[in-house]
Amino acid sequence: MVHLEHINLVVHDLEKSLNFYKAAFPHWQIRGGGDGSWYGKPRQWLHFGDDYQYIALNNDGEGESRDLTGHQPGLAHFAFVVSSLDALIARLDAAGFAIAKDGAPDSGRRNVYFIDPDGMEVEFVEYLSDLPEVRNQYPQSV
Repeated sequence: MVHLEHINLVVHDLEKSLNFYKAAFPHWQIRGGGDGSWYGKPRQWLHFGDDYQYIALNNDGEGESRDLTGHQPGLAHFAFVVSSLDALIARLDAAGFAIAKDGAPDSGRRNVYFIDPDGMEVEFVEYLSDLPEVRNQYPQSV
């Protein structure tokens, strides 16, 4: 089996980023962190997650994130499966984060997109079935 272990994000402010990700994942914790440098620039880093997966955050971000409405190469978004989309939305709303856009209607899942404090789009998905043919519906190709 293959699964994603971590994603490494360069951010402007660790605390602002943690506020977002702690609201999304209240069962996660800071696994570790420290000081370092990346190509001569000092930075602080931390790993936020559980025993099996995490988000690495590094605070040496400069400039703006990729324009999500543009066509530049780079990360468009990343997604997490959640057991209750309504609970996640409530937690992020309480932390001051609004839904950026709703997902497309689908009988096999519900999904929404949020923008984290550094402008990265994060999708959250709640599957409504365990059946792969229901969860993974695609339009017919031409």
